[in-house]
Amino acid sequence: MLTEEEVRQQVATGRRLVIKVGSSSLSSASRGLAEDRVAALVSALADAHDDGHDIVLISSGAIAAGLAPLQLRRRPRDLAHQQAAAAVGQGLLVQRYTELFRDRGILVGQVLLTVDDVTRQSTYANALRTLGTLLRMGVVPIINENDTVATHEIHFGDNDRLAALVAQLVRADALLLLSDVDSLFTAHPDEPGSLPISFVPDVEALTVDTHRIGSNIGSGGMTTKLQAAQIATGAGIPVVLGRASQVGEILVGEPVGTAFSPIDKRRPRRLLWLAHASMARGALYMDSGAVRAVTQANASLLAAGITKVTGDFVAGDPVDLVTPSGEAVARGLVNFDADQLPAMLGRRSSELAAELGVQYEREIVHRDSLILLNHTID
Repeated sequence: MLTEEEVRQQVATGRRLVIKVGSSSLSSASRGLAEDRVAALVSALADAHDDGHDIVLISSGAIAAGLAPLQLRRRPRDLAHQQAAAAVGQGLLVQRYTELFRDRGILVGQVLLTVDDVTRQSTYANALRTLGTLLRMGVVPIINENDTVATHEIHFGDNDRLAALVAQLVRADALLLLSDVDSLFTAHPDEPGSLPISFVPDVEALTVDTHRIGSNIGSGGMTTKLQAAQIATGAGIPVVLGRASQVGEILVGEPVGTAFSPIDKRRPRRLLWLAHASMARGALYMDSGAVRAVTQANASLLAAGITKVTGDFVAGDPVDLVTPSGEAVARGLVNFDADQLPAMLGRRSSELAAELGVQYEREIVHRDSLILLNHTID
């Protein structure tokens, strides 16, 4: 665990930084893109780039940028109008970024992602390869969720969780979450007695009520930012949350915003993908003995401990491991197809090997390919 000073120093000295900026920091419902805010952000990021930092920018704002041209007074609630606004606004947003960074001699590359791009292992690897190549060439990747084709993902959290997933994908040294609030507070900032929180040593231990803090322009709130901080710090990445207008101060380690300490050790990338970037393709229901073995004894899941199988999956897919009551307590990569498992349930490995062949003696989910699911902020 790092101290607050160490977190802020890692932001100032870290080679690779992922910066996420929210819609409300770049635009307004009446004016669309706020040119002065975008220019100020680019100026600070260009300075950091010139100082030797690799910069990855996760930028919301496509929907917000499309509001004024479409004469929409506020962010639409229905999916069709959100996607229409995104289609108009994405080009305007990237065009402005391109012009401003070009004035500083910096190339940018647009990368549009959907949830599937970071939840399927094959496309996850493709995204990593693309981003790595751009960074090695000195390009600033500008990432946004592909709102024009997303469905339920359009409410993914105003890019907060996506930013945390990208940070672990590129092995960032720090993640900055920029919004229109100064920091995390002990209560709603407008409530009497509410105090700013400058340092969070353990994000999972937080008990503050964050649900009412948000904006009418973006889709995210403080809850999604804490979820993002939880993902990033769990990957060993320090996080600073603060106001976008103070990004220059944050980048040089000034004590503004809220700093979040990471855990002591980064988990393997494969397990991070499994915990935070995968979508379960099915579920394996365990008996009570298997639940104890998996959650307490770090054991593999065997056919003898499975009582029911749901979902349509193939070997290698992520599946949830659930208790008899249906609570998902772990996620792992399954070694068999869904249609192979019913004949195996409740049977010993030696019995399966004798009847069906030695290939059926394998664990259903090996302990090295599963991860326990922790409680998350909601």
